[in-house]
Amino acid sequence: MDIAIIAAVGQNGVIGIENRLPWSLPEDLKNFKALTMGSPMLMGRKTFESLPGLLPGRPHWVITRNTEWQAAGATVFLSIEAALEAAAGLEKLFIIGGGEIFTRSLPLVNTLYLTEVSLSPEGDAYFPVFNRSEWKELAREHQLSAKGIEFSYVEYRRI
Repeated sequence: MDIAIIAAVGQNGVIGIENRLPWSLPEDLKNFKALTMGSPMLMGRKTFESLPGLLPGRPHWVITRNTEWQAAGATVFLSIEAALEAAAGLEKLFIIGGGEIFTRSLPLVNTLYLTEVSLSPEGDAYFPVFNRSEWKELAREHQLSAKGIEFSYVEYRRI
């Protein structure tokens, strides 16, 4: 199984502020949809609660420490390890955030799909620093958003 992280990351490592994205990149949201469609998305509770609703065509798997927490349309796990057990036999699992879940899951991941955004916004959630020598860059596609924001879609594979 390919365990992948998908995230949009500012030049300063910021991925979020007050439980939302620190930029508006509709192009990246379309890319996110195309990549994740049909595969389970594993996320923390706060990330799940930040979504506008259930995203069609993708199972929503949520990690929380709260044994009482439930949400319609979501499968709840108490640990990343429990979610990975449930994912055994699947082709792909996407980990979509937030910062704490990225940090805890990074050692288990094979693939990174990062949107590297050419901004350094204020934020309170960060992507973990990772040793780039442990990863091979497979693809990089430079983009310019309709709003004039430069960004790149980058795919990394663990060596």
